[in-house]
Amino acid sequence: MRRVRVDGRPGWRQRQEELGFTFHSVGGRYWVEDFAYELSAAEVDVLESASNELERICLEAVERVVAESLFARLNIDAHGAALATKSWRARQRNVVGRFDLHFDGSAPPRLYEYNADTPTALFEAAVVQWHWFEELKIRGDQFNSIHERLIEAWKACGVGRETLYFTCDPDSDEDLVTTEYLRDTCTQAGRTTDFIALGDIGLDGGRLFDLQSRRIAALFKLYPWEWLLQDDFGKLIGDDTATFFEPAWKMILSNKGILAILWEMFPGHPNLLPASFEPGRIEGTVVRKPLLSREGANVAVERDGAIVESDGPYRGPYVYQSALPPPVFDGNHAVVGSWMVASQSAGIGIREDDTPVTLNTSRFVPHYFR
Repeated sequence: MRRVRVDGRPGWRQRQEELGFTFHSVGGRYWVEDFAYELSAAEVDVLESASNELERICLEAVERVVAESLFARLNIDAHGAALATKSWRARQRNVVGRFDLHFDGSAPPRLYEYNADTPTALFEAAVVQWHWFEELKIRGDQFNSIHERLIEAWKACGVGRETLYFTCDPDSDEDLVTTEYLRDTCTQAGRTTDFIALGDIGLDGGRLFDLQSRRIAALFKLYPWEWLLQDDFGKLIGDDTATFFEPAWKMILSNKGILAILWEMFPGHPNLLPASFEPGRIEGTVVRKPLLSREGANVAVERDGAIVESDGPYRGPYVYQSALPPPVFDGNHAVVGSWMVASQSAGIGIREDDTPVTLNTSRFVPHYFR
């Protein structure tokens, strides 16, 4: 695995905007056109195998949390626990998630966290970097079957013939593009879809309705379960309110406390980092993460009693994970985002930053393999 210079496309900004990639320059430089990460076919096989193995043990961890009612350890209240349990026992289908991995091409991939509920950077991984690869006619291939697998996942999502609604905050370009992209893959799967702004959803008698008083029986929401359950609106959601994507059991995996539970269940696993709910249990340098933080916010590195923390609104409770800084390529800290579609490995997207913590504005760099 190495970072290589490539010849960028003339007029690439216009090309991206024609795709619908309107936030290509957020933070000054989000999309990287003139560099790429080159992998070998063997490295791709390693990433695919490790991702499928992580998904396997994560699903085992969900079963344990539900069977032993360990929700309090994840700071999930009784309402959230009931919804998660019901959806897991009903075997509600999941569609998409993203593992963030440490990978340098030599050591086994190691899990930083699982963005299991509302993962973003999906459109960039599935579509934008594929168009880049195709237009530059790079010799080799790209680890990327995300688009095709999404279409198949929607065909098998188990909601019958109901209209599948898609919702997010339309004022966020990134959320809107991601949501509309997922809606497009659902439409390509032959399903009837509609978009509704998050603030336009009504709730009456425990059921959801659109602005024309039509029932919303199936809903993809780019809005985290933990935020929803803190809202007055969310407190009224019941077992039969709607079929949600992602299902409520995904709140277990999107909670960083799952890192500690995984380590308890699979100590020494080659794809995991040591983690604990208790401070002082992990030897060496430790990363402290709020259970429900997002996009690198409030991640703190503890070293010799001193704490360096990133900005953000999140507080404890925390999980403590052994520190393993991302590998550095030409001064850039790179994290591999491994996409899971219907619990199967589907491809990767790589983010890099000047610091070890991946933030919302961290650069997206395309990849290919020989």
